[in-house]
Amino acid sequence: MPREIALFGVLIPAILPLFLLALALQGALDWVLGQLGVYRRVWHPALVRLCLLVCIFGALIGALYK
Repeated sequence: MPREIALFGVLIPAILPLFLLALALQGALDWVLGQLGVYRRVWHPALVRLCLLVCIFGALIGALYK
């Protein structure tokens, strides 16, 4: 995969679209977990949200660069 993607004459990092996708997936998963009441049972909900984002982003990067 190229290191940069040309978008309307502007070079953006290749992992930026993956990060935006990870944010969208984390937002959807966060909403589902909030509706299920999972965050009432964890010690620190903000850390769980951050860890979900890191795991989703890492999985997307790993799937792309394997």
